[in-house]
Amino acid sequence: MTPSEPPVADLTHPRLLRGRQGVEPTTSTELFFDLVFIFTITQVSHYLIEHPDWRGAARTALLLALVWFVWVYTTWVTNWLQPDQGPVRAMLIGVTLGSLLLSAAIPQAFAGTGLLFAVVYVSVQVGRTMFALWATQGSPWLVDGFQKSLPWIGATSVLVVVGGLVDTPAREVVWAAVIVLDVVGLSIGYPLPGRERSRPERWMVEGGHLAERCAAFVLIALGESILVTGSTLTSHVDLVTSGAFVVAFAGSVALWWVYFARSASAATEVIARAGTRTGALSRLAFNYLHPVMVAGIVVTSAGDERLLHAPGAAATTVDALFTLGGPALFLTGHAAYKAVLWRAVPSSRIAAVLVLLAAIPVGVALAAPVAACATAAVAVTVAVIIADRLRVRRAAP
Repeated sequence: MTPSEPPVADLTHPRLLRGRQGVEPTTSTELFFDLVFIFTITQVSHYLIEHPDWRGAARTALLLALVWFVWVYTTWVTNWLQPDQGPVRAMLIGVTLGSLLLSAAIPQAFAGTGLLFAVVYVSVQVGRTMFALWATQGSPWLVDGFQKSLPWIGATSVLVVVGGLVDTPAREVVWAAVIVLDVVGLSIGYPLPGRERSRPERWMVEGGHLAERCAAFVLIALGESILVTGSTLTSHVDLVTSGAFVVAFAGSVALWWVYFARSASAATEVIARAGTRTGALSRLAFNYLHPVMVAGIVVTSAGDERLLHAPGAAATTVDALFTLGGPALFLTGHAAYKAVLWRAVPSSRIAAVLVLLAAIPVGVALAAPVAACATAAVAVTVAVIIADRLRVRRAAP
């Protein structure tokens, strides 16, 4: 157990809980569950590609947030429960099926499949929480947390269904309210009348496992971006498009390098040793900051698709926002992630974000080619990587 974990007593189903011996490994069952989200991120990216306007971007953000809630809360449950045990594995397979149906409903979520999206979302969220409540019987700290979260999840589930029943733009408003309530509820510990709030220092979190799981989701999003560009390339292979593909691939590699070169493994160690801060730190770093990075990858993926279609065309506002704004969004999330974990100002990332944002109106005003905007984004991201390496070398002695 980590220092943040209170002792467990009188478990009704002891074999269903993880053993808590160091950083808990990611199991094959969890990896199978993750496979669905390759399709999910593809669906979200294509939604943004097909709706390249402010309303489409807002809807994409709503869909991504709801999908993220399904994945991250399931990941928290498997942080406590042993996925290779029969009942837990069956629950995860059920959530996997639900996530697949949820993903299939994404393209028309604000049209004909809105109610299907809502019903599947509610079934997964409520069903998984009730299963976790049953599986953790005898652990007063875990049971207390699930008992307090269940009414909040039930209330937001009602709103999700209401959103599925009404037409747009009311649907967007209702689902946005769901996201706000979910974030607020978790932030304040799911308060209930006459009961104490759920305190993060009592959540019995194995932070190293959560760090590795969220890193895996970032890898899924990056893999999806390569899949999108590869699919676009196959439809029109020539020298120019191949060159654009190289630029897009370099951008994906640069984002991967920023996240995985050092900070991913170091973050696992930091959170695994956070003691009583583990619960609160994990809530902020994983529930709130990682979806910002994933959103940045999704936007970058949409920019790569536009790059491959017309690399020499003059960049429109949408082109510049996608190709330059996507990496800026990713680096913003990663800067906050580093600041939270290491309590230091990530100056290279902040400078890179400012440069990328400033380049958006400049690129549009100069009618720069889309390829030039994408290349500039890669160059700025590579500059962050170089700055990181120089900082490490200076600190080495």
